[in-house]
Amino acid sequence: MPKIIKNGQLIDDDTRILILDESQAPEELTLAAGPVFVPFAVWQAHSGQLSGRADLGVWLDSHEDVAELVPDLDRIAAIALNFPKFTDGRAYSAAALLRTRYGFKGEIRAIGDVLRDQFFFMQRCGFDTIQPKAGKYSDAQLEEALASLKDFSTPYQAAVDQPEPLFRRAQRAA
Repeated sequence: MPKIIKNGQLIDDDTRILILDESQAPEELTLAAGPVFVPFAVWQAHSGQLSGRADLGVWLDSHEDVAELVPDLDRIAAIALNFPKFTDGRAYSAAALLRTRYGFKGEIRAIGDVLRDQFFFMQRCGFDTIQPKAGKYSDAQLEEALASLKDFSTPYQAAVDQPEPLFRRAQRAA
């Protein structure tokens, strides 16, 4: 079973990420039971049926706008944001918008091409779950990555987790 980093812990996770191929139409898809993240197009096609499922989340690709989810946020427990390439940072902005502008309190999961050196800033932007691609890291490497999330005790820059920069928080002698 794959492991993920969730709320500062390394845990087993059997949640599937549903990816449609070109031959599958979102409207015709039947979803099996069990924990799954569905593409935004599937959510749009079936939101009435799916909104009651606690084991279901929605995932957005980097080009999809989180603002389109806003009317449904109170019916969604988890949102996964895809990093198609580690150089595509649009999901950072999407996570920050979900937390700050839209007040989303549920799980925000980073999926796709996520790299260890990005984990710390992912958390600062509002992600509470990080799911690297299967086989990308060994369990030992994920344990080391988890420990490295505590390398910085006091970040200087402002972010979702600390809206004030250090110079505004620090007490200075006169």
